Amino acid sequence: MSDPLRNFFDKVKPSFQGSGKLAKYFPLFDVFENLFYSSDRKTSGLTHIRDGSDIQRIMVVVWLATFPAAFFGMYNVGFQALSALEEINLNGGVFETDWHWPIIQLVSGLNPNNLLDCISYGAVYFIPIYLVTFIVGIGWEMIFAVIRKHEISEGAFVTTILFALSCPPDAPLWQVALGISVGLVIGKEIFGGTGKNFLNPALTGRAFLYFAYPASWSGDMAWVAVDGYTAATMLGMSAQESYMNMSYTWSDAFLGFIPGSIGETSVLAILIGLAILLYTKIASWRIVAGVVLGTMFTATLFNLAGSDTNPMFAIPFWWHMVMGGYMFGLVFMATEPVSGSHTNQGRWVYGFVIGFMVIMIRVLNPAYPEGMMLAILFGNLLSPLIDHYFVSRNIKQRVRVLNAE
Repeated sequence: MSDPLRNFFDKVKPSFQGSGKLAKYFPLFDVFENLFYSSDRKTSGLTHIRDGSDIQRIMVVVWLATFPAAFFGMYNVGFQALSALEEINLNGGVFETDWHWPIIQLVSGLNPNNLLDCISYGAVYFIPIYLVTFIVGIGWEMIFAVIRKHEISEGAFVTTILFALSCPPDAPLWQVALGISVGLVIGKEIFGGTGKNFLNPALTGRAFLYFAYPASWSGDMAWVAVDGYTAATMLGMSAQESYMNMSYTWSDAFLGFIPGSIGETSVLAILIGLAILLYTKIASWRIVAGVVLGTMFTATLFNLAGSDTNPMFAIPFWWHMVMGGYMFGLVFMATEPVSGSHTNQGRWVYGFVIGFMVIMIRVLNPAYPEGMMLAILFGNLLSPLIDHYFVSRNIKQRVRVLNAE
């Protein structure tokens, strides 16, 4: 049976190859062809390693692994907002509206107990953020692919979804566009593109926005998709009072029924993504274990030291793991294969450094209670040095063995 779409691609493809008049735009053609069809190119010769996995499949799996966090994030944005609206209405108050409101009235019955209403409400906020991130991010990938005459990397698809999920629901769209631009251009493309960057692009863009526009991205107060209505985040509360006096329980944080960035609230949903990444061996279990051990060790030290003035000293490690962007960063950012350590021994150290640094930043710098973002970027900077140490040590050990023989 004839495939009209396949026939169309085959018909126009010569124009994008060799001396065709559109040859310089082949990366653009290639991305659309690969969107609908798998590549028919195969390795040959004895020097090649044949495997069913490639960059495209790996990135698709990572992209799919974010879906539980994304869908729960949209639900939680809607649940938090509709619950706030219900409270305002019960108290006879009024609330401000923004440009989303006409769309919200069309898609939602404003009932926090209705699953579809909550997801619809949250989607009205998340989808514009994701669309802006995707369009601007892929636009930059296309520009650099055409200039450098290489294929468009599927890594950009993962970077855009991770960046969008790390955004608060009220993120100004122009800042979103600026952040993903900095992340992809400054954090990746100027170093040569995918595989050559030493910083996580999504975190690079997020860090830029935090320091450039702290009022919108500080994370102390979370806007709950109702203008004029905010709620303190768990980390913001913890910096002011004992974690035992917070209005949220540990199970609230684990399940995700707390204010926060879109994809970072539900530890349970993120762990589903982690299970997928570990099962497919895309994420390194050594990095995950290293981060957890570093967190447990450092948090316990502060618990033992104690403090009469800083309530962050008293927070146990199992609370740190469900607060802020800890779990999202651990699963999707720290395990990112390009910017992390590549040696097995180095992955333990790399993970431990991140776990150590996130607690140090959270506890000793309450003005910036999050910590995970900067901890991972710090780990990214150290990963080449960590790998260099272990590679050099292994080489010296082998030399000694050869000399002994």
